[in-house]
Amino acid sequence: MQSVKREPAVPMTRTTKRQGQLIAKALTGAWRSKDLPELALSESELDEVAPLLMGSGAAALGWRRISDSCLRESSSGELLHQAYRLQLLQSDIQEQKIEKAFRLLREASVEAILAKGWAVAALYPSRTLRPYGDIDICVRPKDYRLVEELFSQPDATECPIDLHRHFSEIANRSVDELLSRSRLQQIGKEQLRVLSDEDHLALLSIHLLKHGAWRPLWLCDVAVAMESASASFDWDLCLGKDSTRANWIRCAFALAHRLLGARTDKLPSEVGSLTLPGWLKETVLKQWSNPFASGQAPMNHPMPMALLLRQPLNLFDGVRQRWPNPIIATISVHGRLNNLPRLPYQIANCVSRAARFFLPATDQLQEH
Repeated sequence: MQSVKREPAVPMTRTTKRQGQLIAKALTGAWRSKDLPELALSESELDEVAPLLMGSGAAALGWRRISDSCLRESSSGELLHQAYRLQLLQSDIQEQKIEKAFRLLREASVEAILAKGWAVAALYPSRTLRPYGDIDICVRPKDYRLVEELFSQPDATECPIDLHRHFSEIANRSVDELLSRSRLQQIGKEQLRVLSDEDHLALLSIHLLKHGAWRPLWLCDVAVAMESASASFDWDLCLGKDSTRANWIRCAFALAHRLLGARTDKLPSEVGSLTLPGWLKETVLKQWSNPFASGQAPMNHPMPMALLLRQPLNLFDGVRQRWPNPIIATISVHGRLNNLPRLPYQIANCVSRAARFFLPATDQLQEH
């Protein structure tokens, strides 16, 4: 593959950039079963980055990265090791819930596809390295209400289902298409369907960007899926027919390569030959300085907009707090990730959200 070109970066504070870079150092190659790169992290740097790894769900990967180094004996190393042990227990419990969910679906004669979470954890050397919470499943639209009712029953409420009529990241691919390409996997005594490798990598890449790339674990998912691609992997199918979505997927590949050292030898040159916008890399590093769900919209909005409208003096702060991440803004209006200014996309995102706020009926048919 051709090397990814870098453009001049946008300015960042030194502290913010440092924290993002430390996360990148701590996670580089952590998804590999062997040939991990040399660890370039000091004990003081580990102390600085450990809380970010633990709060973002990447603690087990952080532990794997340092487990063969002298840092394993440090206080931060022990914290990461404890998080890994806890994740091992939680993984077993979660598998039981997924098995039960698919047993209920089989008994109801419903075909469903699982994505992310448990499905992508299978690509890691151990599923313990990749936490999974919600059970993301997609069913045919005709089965949606039935499945909603099924998992609202008392004996099914322990299964944390995130139910979709389609996966919005790859909504231009029909559920029937996804089912036709899906693969069967065994979990306990049940079989379940997971997305094809091509569809799954497309979904993982766009999901990362759709949410502003704030969680480093999501870029590790892209990296491990890239490196796990088989010789028969269909890159054209992965990129899809929508040129804008293909641009997003290529940029996710480039981010995995530039920030985490993901290998690109399996990618054909035409897939990887792109210019990575400097603002994109720098925005991701900035996000990684605060990789916690509590720091993301809407949980980081201290006051509802309806209340702000009654307090004009606070309205400016409310708009500032809601000013969109340039990645989220671009994806939300189906824009391309390139070197053009992001301001038009951010304004368009704000206008769109304002329209949904003042005219909520226009948003009733939108699905997650």
